[in-house]
Amino acid sequence: MADKELSRVRLNFVGKVSKGVLKDLLDGLLEDGVLNEGEVESILEENSTKKDKARALIDSVRMKGSTASRKMIVRLEIIDPTLHSELGLSCGQLAQPDGKPQKDEGSSFTPTSSIESFWKTSQNDPDTYPVTKTAFGNRVALLITNIKFSVERLNRNGAERDEENMEKLLSSFGYEVVKHRNLSAKEIDDAIMKFSKHPKLRETDSVFVVIMSHGKLGAVCGVESEVDGEDDFPINRIYDHLSPQKCTALLDKPKVIIIQACRGGEKGGVLVGDSINQPVAEEDFEDDTLKFVHKEKDFISLLSSTPDTVSYRHTHLGSLLIQYINEVFNESACKDPIQELFRKVMLRFESFQNTNKLQMATVDRCTLTRHFYLYPGL
Repeated sequence: MADKELSRVRLNFVGKVSKGVLKDLLDGLLEDGVLNEGEVESILEENSTKKDKARALIDSVRMKGSTASRKMIVRLEIIDPTLHSELGLSCGQLAQPDGKPQKDEGSSFTPTSSIESFWKTSQNDPDTYPVTKTAFGNRVALLITNIKFSVERLNRNGAERDEENMEKLLSSFGYEVVKHRNLSAKEIDDAIMKFSKHPKLRETDSVFVVIMSHGKLGAVCGVESEVDGEDDFPINRIYDHLSPQKCTALLDKPKVIIIQACRGGEKGGVLVGDSINQPVAEEDFEDDTLKFVHKEKDFISLLSSTPDTVSYRHTHLGSLLIQYINEVFNESACKDPIQELFRKVMLRFESFQNTNKLQMATVDRCTLTRHFYLYPGL
């Protein structure tokens, strides 16, 4: 994929690109919509040397995924074909044998008729969770984002981008997004309890619960952390509130949980800590360190890191987890079930390389018994 190509040539690009080519690339990528004005300004003003600017540019683009990376390769081929050749990059645009325009690598476009056909076929599969059009129209999700904390140094720069990206993504899959911001641990608990009584739950085919904050092993931190002592929301409470005993409306329906928060303070392989005790570091990343029925069934959770380790968040682009979820879901949700989408998100972390700043997302407490498809655009 194109983002892996950029990772491969990163060192040579940083060393060889000229100031003039760098400026033209920034202008071109702004015009292509790969970068916005704020990102271009940040690259130019927050990096003093040419190499630092080049490093910031290639890292910003490759983390946006394959489509953005392909556009940068195309621009470089136009602006400086010699450097493009020296780096051994592939041709930006390949002619198609049938004369049809090439589809962007990683594009999420799938004709509605194809989704409809796939949906009709899969509904006859006993290994697939049922989704009716009525249920699709009643989808609902809970999104909680803690950005501003009572202790200012704990503020999560870049989390606004995560909130925006997740809201757009969930909406694109038909979910009404119930959104909360800057909650204490008790308020998080109250919000989930209220959500468990949402009138649409009886009609929906599934729910998403997304929580983004600081964290520690087994808990998400509320915004009063370090003011009133511990302000921790136990993640187990999510399963409790949405369990068959307390939320019969979600019986036998997929419940997808995404937690962007550290699970400890250790390195997984600035970066500012979302672990309460993690010291502030340099660079543009931050650590996101934070009848009888089955008691627990039809859950699947994706946590941003393995136990006891930190999670990373870019101060302009947002967290790695949410960036990768957006890329993978937009590329593959039209054909892959949620279990496979989460696997592909984890695969993106495997290829992420930034010195010792390693992170691996983790699928946790999966009790799905069938495949769950999102059917975008149904």
